[in-house]
Amino acid sequence: MHTAITIDALRVLDAISRKGSFAGAAGELFRVPSAISYTVQKLEEDLNVTLFDRSGHRAVLTPAGLYLLEEGRILLDAAENLAHSTRQVAQGWETRLRIGFNSLLPAECLFPAIRDFSALGVPVDVQIVEEVFAGTWDALQSRRVDLVVGADDISKPAGNFTCQNLGVMDFIFVVSPGHPLANAEEPLSEEDILRFPAAVAADSSRSLPVGHAGIFHRQRTLTGTNMDHKIALQKAGLAVGWLPRTRVNTLVANGELIEKQVREARQSVSLQAARHAEDKGKALMWFWDRLIDDPAITDWLTT
Repeated sequence: MHTAITIDALRVLDAISRKGSFAGAAGELFRVPSAISYTVQKLEEDLNVTLFDRSGHRAVLTPAGLYLLEEGRILLDAAENLAHSTRQVAQGWETRLRIGFNSLLPAECLFPAIRDFSALGVPVDVQIVEEVFAGTWDALQSRRVDLVVGADDISKPAGNFTCQNLGVMDFIFVVSPGHPLANAEEPLSEEDILRFPAAVAADSSRSLPVGHAGIFHRQRTLTGTNMDHKIALQKAGLAVGWLPRTRVNTLVANGELIEKQVREARQSVSLQAARHAEDKGKALMWFWDRLIDDPAITDWLTT
């Protein structure tokens, strides 16, 4: 479909507005003034509108011309961004990188790496996506994300993945100070715990089998969207359950949660970073090299 509005015509219109005259636009665009006048006249004829009021000493944009200029600048910016992105892709840089992270980890673990990447000045859009349990692997397998941080070693699917161990996460059983189990005799038995609902973070997997851990077969559940919701539910005394030790150390130290010993302790979980082995984009590999040995993650896991 042919349109009279071209990028070149919009560029001419923009130059006239900024320079204040047809002659100024001609100088900026390295054209003769007659070429600028012809471009404007042709655009007016094709659109059947008047873009400039020529009744005074200098041409002034009409309301239609002003509207075309304002909207046209959006197109000019988009064209420039498209050209830049094309050059960027040709040089091996992605236009966007999506990093999935397990809800067991706080998003803040990724912030130092993101800050350093931003300092490089590479215009790659970075998106961080929180996933729960098997949802971390599911997001990578289905390519909803390009890289995952904190994927567990239990729900890993078959596939050609490159993985790097990040560390081990320990769990503790905690209740709120006002909960009936707060003063119960330890170690807690299964029958002690079954009387109360377990706080659960809903598995975000869409295709892989959903998982859960630390919940007894006959126990009622109270489900939130992520680990922050689970922690909040337990702080409020609405439910009980296992939480990552490093996520709640401060809450336990402050008395906002109470750690209880349980007869059947929950096993630690090994966490890893993972990506598709064949993916080698520059932004992906920059984050991969940075995050697999990032103190913001490894130190946090051992705090």
